[in-house]
Amino acid sequence: MNNKSSSVHSPMLPTDRISYSAIDERPTLRLPNGARMAVWVIVNVEEWDPTQTMPRTVLTPPAGGSPMPDVPNWAWHEYGNRVGFWRILKVFDEFKIPAVLAINGSAIAAYKPIVKAALDRHWEFMGHGFTQRNMQKVEDERADIRKTRAVIEEVTGKPPRGWLGPGLTETWETPDLLKEEGYNYVADWVLDDQPVWLKTRTKPIVNIPYTQECNDVAMMLIQHHKASEYADRAIDQFVQIYMDAEDSARVMALVLHPYIMGAPHRLKYFRHAIEVIRARRDVVFWTGEQILDWFLKTSSS
Repeated sequence: MNNKSSSVHSPMLPTDRISYSAIDERPTLRLPNGARMAVWVIVNVEEWDPTQTMPRTVLTPPAGGSPMPDVPNWAWHEYGNRVGFWRILKVFDEFKIPAVLAINGSAIAAYKPIVKAALDRHWEFMGHGFTQRNMQKVEDERADIRKTRAVIEEVTGKPPRGWLGPGLTETWETPDLLKEEGYNYVADWVLDDQPVWLKTRTKPIVNIPYTQECNDVAMMLIQHHKASEYADRAIDQFVQIYMDAEDSARVMALVLHPYIMGAPHRLKYFRHAIEVIRARRDVVFWTGEQILDWFLKTSSS
């Protein structure tokens, strides 16, 4: 049964879940050991179903429409998991920084070497829908969220604490269902540079700052910038948020997809951004759950 149509709960509007808050009027947040900001890097690993319309395209068919199989666009994406991911991995190893793997539940079985590489490096696994499609199109959202949690727990030995909707999509109920199914944080609400609380119909859930601007999908596929835009924008954003964090800690996200930033002509710009940020001694590279635990401790103290 489709939970969206059968729910007895009145939907919460975004303004019901979170009230306006000016960042300059909040209590001061302090990171440990004198750090002034935390950076987390999210690698999105997805499985695209060749029997369905491709979620994104690099080539349009000569005669238009959405033909299937769409081999060029499926193969474009698959290159990222076969080759691009392994290029990206070397950057994380070189600079000794952790990543968060936002992964479709179905991709756990489809890309076992990627899963093993992330496990070997103690990366955090974050739920990213069971399949790569809008949450509004999922037939049973609760089952999708629950199944994603189960397959991640099975392979990692612990349930995921965080969730990122495919394309940041949510239904009216998503935060409620996430909290009820055991998730502790979500990253879909890109509206702040600090973690914030979202109301649900039970207990609140934390939203950790994600990014639409320093996201390779937005830059390369939607805005059609040249590859160097990734480094330019990431560094510019970092410099400004670093300045903002003089009086109270901030969080910055960097987002990449193996089929985009793992392309041979783009990787060096991701590496350059990491190199610049890593040079700052008072910046920590954390996972989502590390940011969550710090925020929970700070909020309760």
